[in-house]
Amino acid sequence: MNKKKILVLCTGNSCRSQMAEGWFKELRGDEFDVWSAGIESHGLNPRAVKVMAEAGVDISFHHSKLTDELEDIDFDIVITVCDSARENCPYFPGNVDRFHQSFDDPPGITQEWTDEEAILDVYRRVRDEIRHYVKTFKPSNI
Repeated sequence: MNKKKILVLCTGNSCRSQMAEGWFKELRGDEFDVWSAGIESHGLNPRAVKVMAEAGVDISFHHSKLTDELEDIDFDIVITVCDSARENCPYFPGNVDRFHQSFDDPPGITQEWTDEEAILDVYRRVRDEIRHYVKTFKPSNI
């Protein structure tokens, strides 16, 4: 079977797209080859790493990437996971199917918070929403 190549794209490639990449590799790795990148590079978010590890998925070896680093890959599917990425999504040549599913931004929501457990609960909620999206994702041409 020829695996489809997916790029998951968000603003900073630090949290949501990293979680989605981890879930795709964990749950759908037999169907898809998956990368993530950002319009900007904000570094890998340690709380995203932590909550993914709690769910049994290790993303600690990931790193925050810009789309330029993946320009030699001919993607079949690009999934934007935040509105900013959708609005600023770079051009991908060829026949690329685009999908969009916006998820809340845990670092943005919790930036003023001090209760670590409450902060992690937001990350966990978004992690679980992304897992559900990945489990139920159906590309239009499969």
